[in-house]
Amino acid sequence: MKPARFFVLQALLKVEEDAGYSNIVLDQTLSSHPLSPQDRRFAAALFYGVLERLLTLDAVLAPLSQKPLSKWDAPVRMACRMGAYQIYYMDSVPDAAAVNESVKLVRMAGKSRAAGFVNGVLRNLLRQKDSAPFPPAGKTALQTKAIRYSCPGWLIAFWEKAYGADVTGALLESLSCRPPVYVRVNTLRTTREALLQTLREQGMEAQPVSFLPNAIALQHTGAIAENRAFQQGLFHVQDLSSQLCCFFLGAKPHERIYDVCAAPGGKTFTIAQAMQGTGEVAAFDLYPGKVRLIQQGAQRLGLLNVHAAQRDAASPGEALPPADRVLCDAPCSGLGILRRKPEIRYKSKESIDSLPDLQYGILCKSASLVRPGGVLLYSTCTLNPAENGKNAARFLEEHPAFCALPLSLPQGVERVLDEPENQLTLFPQGQTDGFFISTFQRKD
Repeated sequence: MKPARFFVLQALLKVEEDAGYSNIVLDQTLSSHPLSPQDRRFAAALFYGVLERLLTLDAVLAPLSQKPLSKWDAPVRMACRMGAYQIYYMDSVPDAAAVNESVKLVRMAGKSRAAGFVNGVLRNLLRQKDSAPFPPAGKTALQTKAIRYSCPGWLIAFWEKAYGADVTGALLESLSCRPPVYVRVNTLRTTREALLQTLREQGMEAQPVSFLPNAIALQHTGAIAENRAFQQGLFHVQDLSSQLCCFFLGAKPHERIYDVCAAPGGKTFTIAQAMQGTGEVAAFDLYPGKVRLIQQGAQRLGLLNVHAAQRDAASPGEALPPADRVLCDAPCSGLGILRRKPEIRYKSKESIDSLPDLQYGILCKSASLVRPGGVLLYSTCTLNPAENGKNAARFLEEHPAFCALPLSLPQGVERVLDEPENQLTLFPQGQTDGFFISTFQRKD
């Protein structure tokens, strides 16, 4: 059987060549091959580590060959990155093993002629490991930051302009930290106290979150999808930012609520539980496959008040009855979840420039679904003022039928930015992902 490193190489190439989401690619790769729990943990650490440190690794590899990195064969380039990551970041792997296994990798990938090249590059890297500064410096202060944090210079400059140097510095430091795992108790089937006891008995480190009544922080989770309590529908995985989003929506029993961009369904499920299984939560998504994901999740959790259906939030067809509350969690650039999907940081600036207009159009369409006196919540998982506060402010200016609905922050949640009372920007240097929330109310 091929070693774990070979499957990591396959997964990394798939992310690079097909622009696949890292979490989905890795899950599909590992589920297709029987690996021991230890090998799975090693594979995940190496896979995410290389993605997180891509620019740093390239900066140390590039001077070791006269041939530009962009001209190296993709498997050769990626195998060298994997070797360099093991050398600099994985103390459990002997340096010699990092080199030898990388040479084996290119042979297994059908690039035997490059074996000597990979061996030479990584052995040269070893020779300079203890003498050359790491991470290496760039030609400018911005390039040095980009290499240190493996974050494109344009994005660092963008954040510094938007949020200031101090907030950006803390944000960059957070990118190298593994994101915490939070889950939401299914209150229709158990209590937080009972679930805490169950999870601890299964060997997890489980702690209640003080400012959210049914949130739990987990460590040492293993494969959550294989956990018996998960399969029994006692909880679902959901970051605190998304749980706070549902908290601010304020769902009540017997209401009609629309989640217009719902996949994969975490917010839908939390809303349905807050409604105590009553009323109706209509969860929509553009793609049939994602609608099925929502349906499967609702079935596992026993949420009979969830109705999932296909619908285009940007160009809806048939009109819907007015709702008490509408959640518009718009598609976004994802700059708030770089710890979970590190490949997002390598997108170009141009790829996100058209998003604010798309989001604003979806927000306006969603507003038409809100009854008089009802609540509209707009959210994204990004850190980009054009997608966040500017869209929220524009909406109020152009929709006099709505007013700002101030957010009452629970104790333990503090603002980082000076922003309107109906807006909240969360940063990953806290307990949450990067996230934006804004609430409005249709006037009676």
